[in-house]
Amino acid sequence: MAQNLTFAPGGVVHPGAINAEDPSAAAKSIAVSGTDILSVRNLSKIFGPKPERAAELVKQGLGRNEIFEKTGNMVAVNNVSLTVKAGEIFVVMGLSGSGKSTLVRLLNRLIEPTSGQVVLEGRDIAPMSTSELREVRRKKMAMVFQSFALLPNRTVLDNIAYGLEVAGLKKAERYEIARAALTRVGLGSYEKLLPSELSGGMQQRVGLARALAVNPSVLLMDEAFSALDPLIRFEMQNELLRLQKEEQRTIVFISHDIEEAIKIGGRIGIMKDGCLIQVGTPAELIQSPVDAYVRDFFRNVDVSRFLKAATLMTGVDRRLLSCDIGTSAERYLNHLIDSGVECGYVCDDAGQYRGCVTPASLHKAGTRPVRDALLSNVNAVSLEADLHELASIALSQEHDVPVTDMAGKLAGVVSCRTILKQVMERRAA
Repeated sequence: MAQNLTFAPGGVVHPGAINAEDPSAAAKSIAVSGTDILSVRNLSKIFGPKPERAAELVKQGLGRNEIFEKTGNMVAVNNVSLTVKAGEIFVVMGLSGSGKSTLVRLLNRLIEPTSGQVVLEGRDIAPMSTSELREVRRKKMAMVFQSFALLPNRTVLDNIAYGLEVAGLKKAERYEIARAALTRVGLGSYEKLLPSELSGGMQQRVGLARALAVNPSVLLMDEAFSALDPLIRFEMQNELLRLQKEEQRTIVFISHDIEEAIKIGGRIGIMKDGCLIQVGTPAELIQSPVDAYVRDFFRNVDVSRFLKAATLMTGVDRRLLSCDIGTSAERYLNHLIDSGVECGYVCDDAGQYRGCVTPASLHKAGTRPVRDALLSNVNAVSLEADLHELASIALSQEHDVPVTDMAGKLAGVVSCRTILKQVMERRAA
């Protein structure tokens, strides 16, 4: 297919204290969104009597089963390094036994690491004293486990306020904060009920509210929704995304469900045998899996809806031309022919996408304005258009698909060849 010319202008929770004088502080960003808030550096955990011997065998390249046979030690997490950015949901996923749940417990030292660093907001938690670590768990890293772990003899409100009580906040203050957290998860009218009077989904919401109440820098969620029925799990995923949209929390979410991971994860880290195999956005993992193990995760998933125009498009060519659509069409005819392209995408001086032209349409318009040469059957899509939408449009037009941003400016084009290739790959899978 010929090149196209672009015309454009150049739940157990480790609770803790928050600012009692500002109950709304839970909704405020703790770190600048997009900056690294949590860094894991060469983190390893080896269970058993001879971790040093096992570590040497790891360096020699032996696999975890071989090491276990030789030493009786299990390499649960093997030299993992990653960063989590403020305001993102980072999903760690893998099969049972991959090390994902051990990894999340290493982040707040519920499990002591064999080696490596966990740096939270610039501080390594490994050398911290017991009291310092307790403060980190209370104020910096709240955790929600798969089990709800609510106190059965306490009301919903008292369960949410428990961490604030431990932190020493006065009753009126902690209840005010707890009520605000309860409202955020949609259970504002249930504060006087006991956990036994709630459904599983409601109990998990209470666990989430209890974690949110302490306003943590990082929220750790270990398979928090996996014990729920499918419909309730779907609702909780949507609830988490709603809260994330409103508050931009930093969340490390552990999951074994690829559908869940690609739905909620900004980035996903895939683990196997204690090792972090690949980290990327859902689109990056789908389009460029590092090996068959990663590729197999997506084998039975319709990933078309996760392949967006934003990731499939090519950039705007450097040979850009600002085009006043009131200018004579013939002015651009020779330029388009000399460029050897089959069509051009027209933008005005403000960068707004105006339409597509071909040498034939420019020739036909002649001395009339460029607007008369614009093709009526070339549709633009948004950056969020998925492969289904792109394929439908590509079938109805012969030229590549232009992509516009929210302001209506041309962001790039998705070639019909790319769309066809992605569709064929999905079918082959």
